[in-house]
Amino acid sequence: MFLKAGALSLALLLASRLLGLARESAQAAAFGTSGLGDVAVLMLALPDWLAGLLASGALAYVLLPHWAKQAPAAQAATQRAVALALLALGGMLGLAIWIGRGPLVVLLAAGLAPDLRGLAGQSLGWSALALPAALLAALWATRLQHERDFVGMYGANLVVNGVLVAALLLIAFNDPSTQGLVQLGGYFLLAMGLRLGWLFWRQRARPGLAAAVIRRDETMPEIRNEAPGMQRPGLPLVADPRQRSVPTPAHLPATSVWLWAALSAGLPLALPFAARSMASSGGEGALATFNYAWKLVELPLILAIQLVATLAFPAITQAFARDAGAAGQPGADATQAVRNAFALAWTLACATAAGLLLGAPALTQLLFGWGRMGPDALARVAAWGAAGAWGLLPQALIAVALTVLATQGRMRWAAGAYALALGALLAAAGWAGGDGLRLMGALNAVLAGVALGILVALGPVVRRWLPARLMVVTGAALGMLALAQAAGALPASAGQGMPALALALAAALAMVGLGAMAGPDLRQALRR
Repeated sequence: MFLKAGALSLALLLASRLLGLARESAQAAAFGTSGLGDVAVLMLALPDWLAGLLASGALAYVLLPHWAKQAPAAQAATQRAVALALLALGGMLGLAIWIGRGPLVVLLAAGLAPDLRGLAGQSLGWSALALPAALLAALWATRLQHERDFVGMYGANLVVNGVLVAALLLIAFNDPSTQGLVQLGGYFLLAMGLRLGWLFWRQRARPGLAAAVIRRDETMPEIRNEAPGMQRPGLPLVADPRQRSVPTPAHLPATSVWLWAALSAGLPLALPFAARSMASSGGEGALATFNYAWKLVELPLILAIQLVATLAFPAITQAFARDAGAAGQPGADATQAVRNAFALAWTLACATAAGLLLGAPALTQLLFGWGRMGPDALARVAAWGAAGAWGLLPQALIAVALTVLATQGRMRWAAGAYALALGALLAAAGWAGGDGLRLMGALNAVLAGVALGILVALGPVVRRWLPARLMVVTGAALGMLALAQAAGALPASAGQGMPALALALAAALAMVGLGAMAGPDLRQALRR
């Protein structure tokens, strides 16, 4: 099921994530790890972070299983109702951000110099304006995910990141100053608007989705010339114009379902965000340094691990529906779908962790070494990013397990586990003291606890879902690789340039090869 998404879709995903990394690289070139860099990170990250915290994951966890049980007309009605609610929520939150921008800057960027706090507050105004567009984009992307239109989903990221990369490069070469940061706010709003335009167009271009975005009194172009009472495959029945049209009511999931899904999807995003804010106490530029280090971890997390969960989610929900297994007794289809997802996600996590452990210095130099970042800042980014690589393993288990809990409507288990993890991370603030290495270690520890708790919540059936042999073989190989690196047996891993990158790539490919030889699970997942 994973390769059938289409080569073009996967190519667009890869391009969108690489362009997102280019955005971080251009941002580092423009502002480095200065106070202006902290402000730029805060402005650009806040709207999408809030959209993810409040909506993006929750929309997928709630609406994908819900839409799977609805007819197209009911799906469209549900989408319209949720869109109105999200726009209202975005407007109210944006107003709250603007009113409370002063205290919010102190909370989110404690290490920022006092003379930059006014500029940071102004930048949060741009974030507030962009928030409603970010929330609506999250809904429309979820609908495209339901329809498996991955070209539309990932193409939206290409649009927004393409505009921002161009804007950041323009600023880097012309005016990397306070005025340049102000100009960046305008470019940011332009990028968010163009992303909405792309998502709107993708829905209008698909007959099955057009009803969700057109006015209720507008007839779809494909059926305007059909006679009343006629129906074409895949299109709604053409009503008699003499009959009064009655809009299809929206049947939304219960409020409690939304609440637990929002907590389960949002709290994971709160962990790195909180760690980044805690790192800011280390002084000016520490927030940006931690942000760049986390991007080294986030790239394989999104590009490989969460990709598996994204592609597997519709297949898992449909397999559970076929097996009627959501009540706790999954059948053969559901078991195979979940086991395939676990096998691929875990293998990719081990492979990317191996590559990051060995190639972090070279990758950091390649991505961020051509701008305004000095050698000391680059070394910190590489060290912090390599430390965060270990968190990819529990996040692989979490990503797949959450799709199962969402399908079963048991997201409160995940919400509880993440709430405890967030509390534990905040409690470690005094011990970490703004040190990025300690913060990455604390993140890894709480993520491991979350993974254990969620797997326990799945029940005894999880023993059939986990490819134990594959996990032991690849996990042990990763551990031996780390020991060899610590003992100095892999000197190229401490260097920069192509030799170090080649070694990292070889280690990642070797990990995939070990997974394929450990049993049939990985090979079967790739075939499907």
